[in-house]
Amino acid sequence: MSQHNPFLVSRRNVLRVAGAGFGHLALAGLLGSVANKAAAQELNANNPLAPKRPPLPVKAKRIIFLFMEGAISSVDTFEYKPELETRNGKAGPGGGTITASRFKFKQYGQSGAHFSELLPNIARHADEFTFLRGLYTDTPAHPQAVVQLHTGSANAALTRPSWGSWLLYGLGTENQNLPGYITINPPIAFGGAANYGSAFLPAYYQGTAITDQGFMPNIKAATDKELEREQIDLIQGFNRETAARPGAPEAVDGVIKSYELGFRMQDTVPQLLDISGEPQHVQDAYGVKPGLEGSFARQCLMARRLSEAGVRFVEIRQAGWDHHTNLHQGLIDQSRMVDQPTAALLADLKQRGLLEDTLVLFGSEFGRLPTSQGADGRDHNITGYSMFMTGAGVKKGFSYGATDELGMSAVDGRMHINDLHATLLALMGIDHEQLTYRYEGRDFRLTNVAGVIQSQVFA
Repeated sequence: MSQHNPFLVSRRNVLRVAGAGFGHLALAGLLGSVANKAAAQELNANNPLAPKRPPLPVKAKRIIFLFMEGAISSVDTFEYKPELETRNGKAGPGGGTITASRFKFKQYGQSGAHFSELLPNIARHADEFTFLRGLYTDTPAHPQAVVQLHTGSANAALTRPSWGSWLLYGLGTENQNLPGYITINPPIAFGGAANYGSAFLPAYYQGTAITDQGFMPNIKAATDKELEREQIDLIQGFNRETAARPGAPEAVDGVIKSYELGFRMQDTVPQLLDISGEPQHVQDAYGVKPGLEGSFARQCLMARRLSEAGVRFVEIRQAGWDHHTNLHQGLIDQSRMVDQPTAALLADLKQRGLLEDTLVLFGSEFGRLPTSQGADGRDHNITGYSMFMTGAGVKKGFSYGATDELGMSAVDGRMHINDLHATLLALMGIDHEQLTYRYEGRDFRLTNVAGVIQSQVFA
């Protein structure tokens, strides 16, 4: 850092000393985010994506989120409710007809966790899981609930940064040649890019979207590398001139860094996303195959490769769990596509020693009711549902919270989405109340004005 020269006068120094400093005070108000010390340090750093030291003890270094879009029915998969069988066909407490699961459950491992016959491979890892059984959220509509799961806010019109973007903002990334936040097959509907966007955070914190085929748009150079470097240097010169002008938007800084990251990514990303070089026995373990049937398997294998390379946050997605109809066959089809790959991912991470500092989360935007909808379906349930997680920092063979005897409402260890976010950030070494960004005169955070860390799940 250059030494301060007391004889060097800038416009900002004049504002600081003239008129008792009121001019500088006004400037700080106009700049908004610069008034926040942490944000100013972030914006002025040479490399805002460099790894940062977390303020809390670190339990996990990275996250893999397995998102079951559409709302998996936990009462048919990993939330056993014998009372559904006892009261099958009777009226439900909120209306509708109580409907038992058509799938057989049994207990696994020393923990005795129940799984249905739909998930036999995942069930073999039962003693490694922490189950979150008292979750609830605010809205039964997919677009708002998906956006809330990803950003902390159910109001899609008030775009907020995604939780992966908050992680990058707070922690930076380990591999400077890769994006720190990658989402594979992200939601097209239900908020779309808002689910991995950076909103008012600088643009370089947004997620990078790729397909389950490993395709990333515009990653391949259109010319040879030396000429491309010259072209980028020319463009970056113009960008930096723009960024240096008074009142230049912060987005310009994001554009500058995205160009440089894009250039570096050309050598590493294509190789990393090409899973064809993996040994055949590894591909077979994941169940890799062409087409839709193998989509989730490819995503899981890419997630392992990306995490191993230092990507901070990877989200993968399996759509199609919205079973208002065709519940029975639909669950069979969906579970077949995710059961083997998920179990293989966990085994692979463990075998490589990655599960010691990687947190894996499996779940949906909400759950499904214990009552029937039509002849073969279940409607949305936001008052009580489950997820499970494993890996770094969480207890093994442990259940936190519970729903009532029917699986209708959370009655113990109730955990709102804001609480989930606060807990996940804490596992990564971040205090959710301190991770703020000043925007339009207000300090924003992922958990808004709520969120309680559920430390009971910590190992």
